[in-house]
Amino acid sequence: MNIKLLQKLIPIMLLSMQFIVQTSCTKKIYDVVYPTLNDGRYDSEFPYKNASEQLEEISNSVKMLNYIVYYKAYLFSENQKMLQSDKNKKRKIDKAIDIVYFNETVSGTATIIFYDGIKVGLLTCAHIGDFPDTVLTYFEPPIGQKKQIIKKMAIKIREHYYVNEIPGEGDFEVVVSDKKRDLALLAKKALHDPFQKIRSFKYPFGKSSDLELGSFVYIIGYPMGHKMITKGIVSNTRDKKSDSFLIDALFNRGFSGGIILAIRDGVPNFELVGMAKSVSAKNRYFLTPVPLNMQSQYDPYFPYTGDIHVKKFEDINYGITYTISTDEIINFLKENEIQLLQKGFNFNYFTK
Repeated sequence: MNIKLLQKLIPIMLLSMQFIVQTSCTKKIYDVVYPTLNDGRYDSEFPYKNASEQLEEISNSVKMLNYIVYYKAYLFSENQKMLQSDKNKKRKIDKAIDIVYFNETVSGTATIIFYDGIKVGLLTCAHIGDFPDTVLTYFEPPIGQKKQIIKKMAIKIREHYYVNEIPGEGDFEVVVSDKKRDLALLAKKALHDPFQKIRSFKYPFGKSSDLELGSFVYIIGYPMGHKMITKGIVSNTRDKKSDSFLIDALFNRGFSGGIILAIRDGVPNFELVGMAKSVSAKNRYFLTPVPLNMQSQYDPYFPYTGDIHVKKFEDINYGITYTISTDEIINFLKENEIQLLQKGFNFNYFTK
C-alpha cells in the first residue's frame, strides 16, 4: 500500500474508533442515569422529560382561598370586675362601656375536586377558617391575684370564604370539616362559566403509603398570595399514628392546603399524594405601637407616648413542612360519604 495513502487513512480510522467508543459510553451513561421507569414505584429523581403541560393543567384546579371573619367587641372597665366565671353572656354585654368592630383576614390554598356544572367543591385545610366564636382579653392582674378580669369580649358575627376566580351565588360554605385531620370541604353554586375558569382536578388520588425516603414531589399553592410551584423530597414516610410525611419544600403563609404531587413511572403519571398543612415555627411576642391611621410611618425623631400593643411574630423553620396524606383525605371523604351524598357530592371515583 502507498505509504502516503496509509498516512492519510490512519487519522480517519482513529477518529472513527474514538466516535464508536464515545457513542458506546454515552449510551451506557444514559442507561444508568435514565433507567426504564416501569417499577411501579414513585420516582425519586427529577423528571426526565418536560412536565410543564401537566403542571399547567393541574394548577388550573388550584385556587387561592380567602377567609374573612368579623367580630363585635364589648369593652369593660377594670372596676366592673367582669369575670369569665360569669356564664351569662347577655349580662356581660349589657354592662359594656363601649363597642368596637374589627375583622381578621387570612388566605390559603384550595383545590377544586368537584364540579358538575352547577356546584363547586373545594378541598382545603380546616385551620384556615378556624377562628374562635368568642375571644376574651384580660386586664393585667395584680401580683398574687388569680382572678382574671375581662377587658374585652369579642364575638364572631359573620364569616366569609371566597375565591375571586369562581363566580357564583354567595360565598363558599363549609359542608364537612374535621379539625383533627385538618381537612374541610367547601361548596357553593357556580354561575355560568363561559371562560372555563372552573377546572376540576382530574388526576388520580395516589397512595401516600407508597412514598419512600427520597421520593420526588411537586407542591402547588398560593404562598403570600402568589400561585407558585415548588419541589421537595420526602424526608420521612409515615409514623406509627398516621400516614403523614415530612417534605423539605419551602413553606410560606398561604401554602396551607397546597396539593402535593408525585410521579409514578415517569411523566405524565402524576398522582395526588397529600396536602401541605403547616411548617415548623416558633412564636415570638413584641411590644408595638397602635396601628397607624392616616400616617404612612411613625416619626422616629419624636418619642412615642401612645398605647402599646402586643403582636405575635412567627419564626419559620424553613425546609420542614408537615403534610396531610391522601390516605387521610380518602378516609375523610368515606366517613362523611352519606352527608356528602345528601349535599349532592359523589366522590366514588376518588375513594373506590
